[in-house]
Amino acid sequence: MKRQQLHQFAAVLSSLAWLLAQCGSGEVLPFKAANLGGWLVTEGWMTSSLFDGIPNKDLLDGTQVHFKSVSLNKYLCAEKGGGSTLVANRRNPRSWETFRLWRINETTFNFRVSNKDFVGLVDEGEGIKVFARAAEPGPNETFAIVQNADNPSRVRIVASNNLYLQAIMENYVVADYLGSPDDEWGDGDPSVFEMHIIKTLKGEYQLTNGYGPDEAPKIMKNHWSTYIVEDDFRFMSQHGLNAVRIPVGWWIKYDPSPPKPFVGGSLQALDNAFAWARNHNMKVILDLHAVPGSQNGNHHSGSRDGFIEWDDSRILETVSVIEFLAQRYCDHPSLAAIELMNEPSAPGVHLHTLMQYYQAGYDAVRTYTATTYVILSNRLGLANSTELLPFATGLSNSVIDVHYYNRYSDYFQSMNGRQNADYIYKKRSKQLKEVTREGGPLIFVGEWTADLYLNDTKKDDYRRFAKAQLEVYGKATFGWAYWSYKCEEKYWSFKWMVENNYMQLS
Repeated sequence: MKRQQLHQFAAVLSSLAWLLAQCGSGEVLPFKAANLGGWLVTEGWMTSSLFDGIPNKDLLDGTQVHFKSVSLNKYLCAEKGGGSTLVANRRNPRSWETFRLWRINETTFNFRVSNKDFVGLVDEGEGIKVFARAAEPGPNETFAIVQNADNPSRVRIVASNNLYLQAIMENYVVADYLGSPDDEWGDGDPSVFEMHIIKTLKGEYQLTNGYGPDEAPKIMKNHWSTYIVEDDFRFMSQHGLNAVRIPVGWWIKYDPSPPKPFVGGSLQALDNAFAWARNHNMKVILDLHAVPGSQNGNHHSGSRDGFIEWDDSRILETVSVIEFLAQRYCDHPSLAAIELMNEPSAPGVHLHTLMQYYQAGYDAVRTYTATTYVILSNRLGLANSTELLPFATGLSNSVIDVHYYNRYSDYFQSMNGRQNADYIYKKRSKQLKEVTREGGPLIFVGEWTADLYLNDTKKDDYRRFAKAQLEVYGKATFGWAYWSYKCEEKYWSFKWMVENNYMQLS
C-alpha cells in the first residue's frame, strides 16, 4: 500500500508541476493531437513499402482464399462452416467456401474455416480423407500450395502425407495423388484448383511472420528508428499540436522478447517518444491499439487471421499490459492519458465483458496514478454512441473516445467537399453534443481525417472539410487527434496537409 501511495503522490506532484507551467498558455485542455499511426503498430496501407521484401507477399497470414476445382467447376467447401468433411460442390463461394491462411513459410500453410476449425487429414482408413474439424493446427493440418509458374492462380495443394488433394467427385475430396513431371495443369485434372484471393490483412503479425525471425528484427528496428524521430515532435509542436496519441500493441509488455512472430525493440522507441514529447512541451496519450486475441479483427489489432477472439478469458492478460504501461510511465511528466482499448467491435465484443475489462483496466491505472486520464473507446458499429456514459460517469478523470470518419459508408461516396463540410457542422456537431453531458466524462475525438472519397476533389474542398472538423471537434472537451501524423496516403497525413497548406491550426 505504501508503494502505491508514493506512486500516486509522485504522479500528483508531476501533474501539478506541468499544469503550473502551462497555466498561462491555455493549452492544457482540450488537446490538439496527431496519431503516430503505422509506427509501433504496423498498418500496411500506411506503410506499404515495408512489405515489399516479403517472399510470396500475396499469401500472408489472414489472407482469405477460395479454391475452385477446375475439373468440377465447383468450390471447395467446409460443410456447415467446419466440423465436417471437405467437399467440392458449391457453384458460388460464400463463408463456408472461404479459407483463412496461417502462414508457416512462404509456401506452407494451415487452412482455417469459418467456425475456426482447421483443415487436415484424419488418421483413419487410408489416411487420405480431408476434414475441417481440428481445433488447433498440427502436422496433419499442414498444406503446401504449389503455384503454376505461368499462371500463379492455378495451384495444387500438397497434404501432410506428401500427396496432392484431388476433387474426384463433389463429395469426395482426398489427398491421394503422387503427381507427375508430365502434369499439364489442364482443366480436366482433379488435382488442379483456381485460387482466388478475396481479402488480405497487412498488419504487424503479417509483416513479422512474413519476413521470419532472421529478417523481421532488422526491418522493424529500422522502421522504428526512422519513421518517427525527434524532428517530428518539433514539427508538431511548431504547428499547433500539444499532444500525440501513440498506438501500441499488447506485445510491448514482453519486450525485448515478445511472443513470436513479434520482435523486440518497440519499447525503446516508446521511451524515446516520451523523451521527445518532454523536450517539446507535448503530452502523450498511450493507446492500447492491439489487444490479445484482437478486439475487432482488423489489421491494426495485431490479428493473425481476422477473427475476433478477445473475450472475458483475455481480460487479465490485457489488464497486465495496462498495468505495465501505467507503472512504467506514471511518473513521467508527459503522460496525459492511457486508452484501455482501441475500437472494440460490436457485436464481436459484448458490452458487459467490455465494461468488466474497463473497470479492471481503470483500477490498474489508478494503482499507480490518481490523475492520469483513462480513456474508454466506444464500440464500432453502433448507432448509439452513448452506451458507455452511465458507466464512465462514475469514474474520475475518465474520457470517452469517439472516432468520426466520413469514409466507411456508401452514404459518403457521392458527397463533394461542401456537402461533407455541411455534414460535419450539422450531423457530427449534433453527435458530439449527444455524448457531451454535464458532470459526465470528457469526450475525445480520437481519430478523424480530412481525406474525401472523391478522387477529383479540389484543394478548396479539402481545406473546407478540414476547417469544419477543426471547428467542430475543437469543442470536444478532451480534444482531438488527427489520423495520422504521417501516411503514404497524403490526405491522411497531418504533416503533408500542413506543409502543403491544406490545413492550418489557428
